[in-house]
Amino acid sequence: MRKTALLNSNLSSVISKMGHTDMLAIGDCGLPIPNESERIDLALIKGIPTFIDTLKVTLLELEIEEVMLAKETKEVSPELYKEIKDIVGEEKITFITHEELKSNLMKCKAVVRTGEQTPYANIILKSGVVF
Repeated sequence: MRKTALLNSNLSSVISKMGHTDMLAIGDCGLPIPNESERIDLALIKGIPTFIDTLKVTLLELEIEEVMLAKETKEVSPELYKEIKDIVGEEKITFITHEELKSNLMKCKAVVRTGEQTPYANIILKSGVVF
C-alpha cells in the first residue's frame, strides 16, 4: 500500500508520468470533459470530494510552476479564488476566459472531476520540475 497521501491509483499514475509543462486539470462536477481527455472521476455526491481537498492532495504529489484559472472564478467565486491563491502561494496565476480554459482541457494529460458545485471551481495545473 502507498505510504504517501494520494491513494487514487489513476491520479497517481498520471502525475508520475507528467513532465515539465505538462498540464492536469481539476474541475467541478459540471465541467464538460472532452472525449479526447482522460477522465479521472472522483465525484461521489454533491460536494464530495471538494475541489479544494482534491487540489491540496494533488499538490502534495505534483510540482507546479503555473496555474490557469478562468477570470470568472475571481469575479463570481471570490472566496474560492482566495483559497486557491492561499494554496498555490507564490506560483504564477494566469487568467484566461472560462471558454479558453475549456478549450485547453484537450491539452491536459487528464481532467479530474470532483463533486464540487461552486461556480468556476476549475483549474489547470502546469507541471514544474523538482530540480
